[in-house]
Amino acid sequence: MSVTAKELAHKLGLSATAVSMALNNKAGVSTETRARIIKAAEEYGYDFTKVKRDPNHSGSIYIIFYRTHNAILSYSPIFNELYDGIKNECQKEHFTVKMMQFYEKTDVLEECFSDLRVSDCKGVILVGTEIRQDVCRQFLAQGYPLILLDTYFDGLECTSVLINNTQGAYVATNYLIANTGAQPGYLQSSYSIPNFIERQEGYFKAIKENGMSPSRSIVHKLSPSIEAAMADMLEIIGRNDPLAGCYFADNDIIAIGAMKALMLRGYKIPEDISVIGFDNISESKIIEPSLTTMDVPRLYIGKTAARLLVEQIDSKVVYTSKVEIAARLVKRFSCMAAG
Repeated sequence: MSVTAKELAHKLGLSATAVSMALNNKAGVSTETRARIIKAAEEYGYDFTKVKRDPNHSGSIYIIFYRTHNAILSYSPIFNELYDGIKNECQKEHFTVKMMQFYEKTDVLEECFSDLRVSDCKGVILVGTEIRQDVCRQFLAQGYPLILLDTYFDGLECTSVLINNTQGAYVATNYLIANTGAQPGYLQSSYSIPNFIERQEGYFKAIKENGMSPSRSIVHKLSPSIEAAMADMLEIIGRNDPLAGCYFADNDIIAIGAMKALMLRGYKIPEDISVIGFDNISESKIIEPSLTTMDVPRLYIGKTAARLLVEQIDSKVVYTSKVEIAARLVKRFSCMAAG
């Protein structure tokens, strides 16, 4: 004989309300408590057919852009595409999509949570490019179905959707080596986020697998904006620091800033120095020469995150996963073609 929700609450020492919210996948209980209730319900034979699914959906999906130093998220076109992908998919399921911006330096996290509690929020897509694990844990504790976008933490039970940064950087670095026969340098962001750390891993993986010494890599740390990266690179050139014959950059913004500095000082691209970026932003197509880069399918990433969130909202039993989406090489004219 199956257990009732009331009996399950008694067995777990929890309120009937908490058990009901967990079984009906409603906000109000933490992720850990929800998982404990669902696990116990399965063990005691709870009849999940009693839980009704709303085929038409109602309420809102909140996309929360979490910003710390605003160094990366200040480039809005990248995140506009993510938003469009999420919005299009959620609207198919009849959810309203709302956006919330959170600035760590000026906003109060508890106020953000209070706004969610009085809203019609059914789930959250948290754009966590700059977020820390402890802050993400606080979002999870609110009990809403949640997808973490653009980053991943091993220590959290949370579904994440992100680009395969290691794969993308590995492909880019291998392409430079195959085309030039030289050891690529690395234009590294001076502002570190998990995405860039993973791209660093991909870069050095390619270096090692091609029999090159990581210690001989020329690495320049540049600020993650076009103007600042250009200024940093001009300073490096002005100091007569050694330059590599080709470079992989953490992102297109850094690559474009470095290219502008190199060309201003008389270097020809790609004849003297080849450069490859990451992200395939719109500026990479119009700079002269156009930038070879790794394309990130942001619209598809947004759609994937939305589909997973809707599935989580509808599911009686929720499992977490890490979904990594591969980057694709876009060949343009900033890299010397193989002869």
